[in-house]
Amino acid sequence: MLWLLLALLVLLRVRPCPCRGDPASSPAVTARLAAKWPATPLLLEASEFIAEDGNEKFWQFLETVRELTIYKQGDTEYSYYNLILKKAGQFLSNFQINLLKFALSIRAYSPTVQMFQQIAADEPPPEGCGAFVVIHEKHTCKPNEIKKLLKKANKRPRPYLFKGDHKYPTLKEDGPIVVLYAEMGTRDFVKFHKILSEKAQKEEIVYVLRHYIQKPRSRKMYLSGYGVELAIKSTEYKAVDDTQVKAS
Repeated sequence: MLWLLLALLVLLRVRPCPCRGDPASSPAVTARLAAKWPATPLLLEASEFIAEDGNEKFWQFLETVRELTIYKQGDTEYSYYNLILKKAGQFLSNFQINLLKFALSIRAYSPTVQMFQQIAADEPPPEGCGAFVVIHEKHTCKPNEIKKLLKKANKRPRPYLFKGDHKYPTLKEDGPIVVLYAEMGTRDFVKFHKILSEKAQKEEIVYVLRHYIQKPRSRKMYLSGYGVELAIKSTEYKAVDDTQVKAS
């Protein structure tokens, strides 16, 4: 997704950080690159990394982390990070795990997660819903309403699907399209996923998942791996007596 990172560079801001020590002896300037969107969950970023290795692997990984955020409440962020790597290790080689660590360290897939978040914001999400589905222009955050919205779904316009959408593996492509906006690893996600995956396996629907975070973090997203050049030009002018310059 390097093309997406480059496309989103216009959204980035450079924030210089004050240097420690004596300014005279330490003229260096450090800078941090902060995105305009908040920090995204590492679990979602890891899923996007695995998705590039294959759609089936993405859904297999999803099944192993369906309620993983429950463990996050009692663990430290580092422990949760290691748990994500352990789960991902079931589908990746040692070399790929090292690449995943690097991708998470530079937040390479954060723009992809934010892209889905922006798509969800354009729907827009029903108020107070941790997860919701869109069935041919009809929204609901109640799993028991899915059956009712599917009855006349084919009479409504079909939604547009993007290249990066995560489509549940199925042979049937002409059924009603159900787009789930949810954060994998949460209980709200599991409620919908159980129903939709069963219907997709029976080839009753086309099940599509898009990332949606109901309450984004307040912490800023700092990106690394970018070079920043700071050019400083002196605009101070000194008055010089021309007569003395000619005399010398």
